[in-house]
Amino acid sequence: MGFARRLCQAGLPLLAALCAPAWAQYEQISQQWVDQALAQLPADAKGPLRMEVSVGALDSRLKLAPCAQVEPYLPPNTRLWGRTRLGLRCVDGATRWSVFLPITVKAFGPAWMLRGPVAQGAVLTADDAEQGEVDWAEDRSPVLADPALWVGQIATRSYMPGQAIRQSMVRAPLAFQAGAQVRVVAQGSGFSISSDGQALTVGVVGQAARVRMDNGRILTGTVLDARTVELSM
Repeated sequence: MGFARRLCQAGLPLLAALCAPAWAQYEQISQQWVDQALAQLPADAKGPLRMEVSVGALDSRLKLAPCAQVEPYLPPNTRLWGRTRLGLRCVDGATRWSVFLPITVKAFGPAWMLRGPVAQGAVLTADDAEQGEVDWAEDRSPVLADPALWVGQIATRSYMPGQAIRQSMVRAPLAFQAGAQVRVVAQGSGFSISSDGQALTVGVVGQAARVRMDNGRILTGTVLDARTVELSM
């Protein structure tokens, strides 16, 4: 270990300003670490997205002991997406410490944006949106880049022009109400069975619904359309 490093690890107050890297250096280390982490992501993970990273500032009230080596790390259950944080820890110093640095990761990419206002409960059509570029990471809800995922869906609440269509903004239309008469079908290898029943829950295409059969038995199946529920065999 060099003489200079031994002095830094001694933690003498008069040497702190000389030994400890400037706050800007910590932030620069963080910027480089995040840029490298994003560059190493597989192409299919980033898709058509253009990533931008901005690093915040450490709290100036922090009193950090001198450190010869600072290591960035991603805290558990944290991802490099939107407003997040990056950990910084001293791995080579007389006093070990760990702090968190705020960062913002933006991911710009193509999206469908509403042309005009949309009322709650409205059925979205292809004419309701136009293509543009938005920050996918601005909201936790995923962007619906494929029109097939939102055309014909129902707006969950009112929306303003310019909003990117995201998963939380739409829901599938109801296929039937609770109490409706439906057809329950079951198909297997070499056989097909069908019978009538009464829906006990609302039906949404692609989702589960409970049905009471004529014999009183209650079954759960997947809604296929406005009249049909399929049982898994």
